[in-house]
Amino acid sequence: MDCIFSSITAYPIIPLKEKPAKSSSITTMAYPNSYRKLPKNLRYPRRTKLPPDFGVNLFLQKPGTDTATDTQQIDSISVRNNDSEEEDEGNNVVWESDEVEAISSLFRGRIPQKPGKLGRERPLPLPLPYKLRPSGFPTPKKHVKLATSRSSVSKQLYKNPNFLIGLARKIKDLAFDEDVSAVLNRWAPFLRKGSLSMTIRELGHMGLPQRALQTFCWAQEQPQLFPDDRILSSTVEVLARNRELKVPVDLEKFTSLTNRSLIEAMVKGFIKGGSLNVAWKLFSLAKQSKRMLDPSIYAKLMLELGKNPDKHILVVDLLDDLGVRDDLNLSQLDCTAIMKVCIRLGKFEIVESLFNWFKQSGRDPSVVMYTTLLHSRYSEKKYREALALVWEMEASECVFDLPAYRVAIKVLVALNDLSRAVRYFSKLKEAGFSPTYDIYRDLISIYMVSGRLAKCKEVCKEAEMGGFSLDKHTLLQLSQLEKEMRVRQASHLKVHGGLEKAVEC
Repeated sequence: MDCIFSSITAYPIIPLKEKPAKSSSITTMAYPNSYRKLPKNLRYPRRTKLPPDFGVNLFLQKPGTDTATDTQQIDSISVRNNDSEEEDEGNNVVWESDEVEAISSLFRGRIPQKPGKLGRERPLPLPLPYKLRPSGFPTPKKHVKLATSRSSVSKQLYKNPNFLIGLARKIKDLAFDEDVSAVLNRWAPFLRKGSLSMTIRELGHMGLPQRALQTFCWAQEQPQLFPDDRILSSTVEVLARNRELKVPVDLEKFTSLTNRSLIEAMVKGFIKGGSLNVAWKLFSLAKQSKRMLDPSIYAKLMLELGKNPDKHILVVDLLDDLGVRDDLNLSQLDCTAIMKVCIRLGKFEIVESLFNWFKQSGRDPSVVMYTTLLHSRYSEKKYREALALVWEMEASECVFDLPAYRVAIKVLVALNDLSRAVRYFSKLKEAGFSPTYDIYRDLISIYMVSGRLAKCKEVCKEAEMGGFSLDKHTLLQLSQLEKEMRVRQASHLKVHGGLEKAVEC
């Protein structure tokens, strides 16, 4: 039996032998009725054509020049669609609109990104030394100096206050005949210049000036610790404070040859030791030789000289010298000390100017400085200005201490403001402070002015329970107030009785 091979192609099939029945049936299935011979460029395409863009309407596009080619492509697509429809009749595949949209979106270009910060700022380039490799060859590992345990411990110990104060305690525990080298030799490799100054000062606070001197003599023998002005100044200050420093005979020559830090240490030591005459003499010689000492020395001198009324003239001279200086650098403690001295001298305008200067320097006053200014305005009898300062303290959230409450109550008693004085008295007790005797006395006095005898007796009873006994003047005022109240009550009863008789008549 002869077989004829056929396939669906663009070429016509010619049978080898005459058997038209079978060949015609096969070829008619392969070629539809609307068959049309394709041109050569479509029969052998160079590359696969892209599918049509479903998202673009072809009818809205502008007509191009190659119209014949477009019609041929459309005809070929329709022929292929007819062939594919016959193959897909058994499958019954129907494309949904969302599926068509998904497929067409693949050919639209770039997918839109999520909203966000698209224009990112590039970081600035690194500086040149960090960007470029340094010139030269890398250092070999055998020459790298590794950090030893001793160096790391030394960095931690030579400026550690606990370690340095601990050395002073160990020196204190030594026997009387033992030398300080028994303690210091062990720790010598870990010490640096200036380390033992804190140890020497701590020995001075313990009342051991001889041990401080031994420590200084031991440091002189160590080349890594001496010469050092800090150790020398600390030793001189400790010896001067304990009155064991031998004053040179020619102080003028000594002052001209000595550096500033040593003179300041000697003056501080003499002031703390109570040798004000020597301190003032040394200060005067330094002033004559035009040596400018630290402003804290002025403050300490004024605070000690101001306690003696006979030396107030010297304090005024110090104030004048301090006011002329341009490099005024006072701590809060020194500034408060000068303000207290000026209150004793009645220089209230200096107190105000110092407080304003301290605030203009960008620092916040403490409760001690506020209380000092409040006491200055109270002493000057500027009660309204003092009350405004109390409101300023409240606004700045300054926590009141007992002296602040004490002066504030004095100001309110002077203003005869009973309600506010009682309120600050209750605040004082709520803060956990125990009222002093003068606070009780001021409260009793304002109750007496208001004529409230029962409240006076209540405060007197509370003061007695607190361990205070009232003075004679306060007791006399209370007895007089009680007599006046009795006389008033008697006169009131007489008047009331006369009115009743008049009504009966």
